[in-house]
Amino acid sequence: MAARDARTEADVTAASADSEEKDVKIPVEDADEARADEVADAAAETPVEGEGGESAAAEMTEDEMIEAAIRAGEEAAENDFKVKYEQAQNELVELRRQLAEAEETCDSADARVREAQDRATRLQADWENFRRRTAAERIAERERATEKLVTALLPVIDDIERAIDHARSQEMADDLKQFVDGVDAVHTKMVDVLAHEGVETIDPAGEPFDPLEHQAVGRVEDPSVYEETVRDVYQKGYRMADRILRSAMVTVTYGGAKRPAPEPEDAHEGDAEGAEPEASQE
Repeated sequence: MAARDARTEADVTAASADSEEKDVKIPVEDADEARADEVADAAAETPVEGEGGESAAAEMTEDEMIEAAIRAGEEAAENDFKVKYEQAQNELVELRRQLAEAEETCDSADARVREAQDRATRLQADWENFRRRTAAERIAERERATEKLVTALLPVIDDIERAIDHARSQEMADDLKQFVDGVDAVHTKMVDVLAHEGVETIDPAGEPFDPLEHQAVGRVEDPSVYEETVRDVYQKGYRMADRILRSAMVTVTYGGAKRPAPEPEDAHEGDAEGAEPEASQE
């Protein structure tokens, strides 16, 4: 009876010891280690057949259980790290894709900006060319209109000059002379108006013949002057700026000495420059 009571107390003591070992918990710092402890507890509670039919958990010591729990925690942490690493890799790939799209969009925007700037520059250049060309055309049209008007007035001026010359060659009364003087004043005023518009008279009497401005209608022998000198002017010529509106009708002399060639202006300038050092030496 006493022996049976002793065995019963021993069984109760062993059962309480086993329950205390099963109730041992390993402190953890985070949720991953807690899960590892749960995995270790589950593994410890699972019966494994061994020699004599006893459970493997009963044969594991406290140190082995701690090592198993640590390994399970490390595996769980490693798996969690792998998951987070894969997520980080996916996020990095997505960010790189977005960055590439942003760079492509930026390059496209820069190209459009450069194209717009080039187009604006070309349009500005075209506008400047159009403005200058239009201004030049307006000036040319005005000059052509003025030339047309002046050319139409030239025969009228010729008639007034012939009338004045003919009247002055006749004997006239005082009142008629005053009338001729008035007509001469009108002629002078008309010529001044044309001069204000850039019209110049070509009256080359006694000047060398210039085929670009003079129209020869006859030749006169005169050994007293150089050959090809304008003798008489039958009709005056007119120029406007660099354009000849009408050539002067003249007669040209012949039989005289050859006109000497004009000396170049550079030679005169060289002589003048050469003379200055001599004057300074004196």
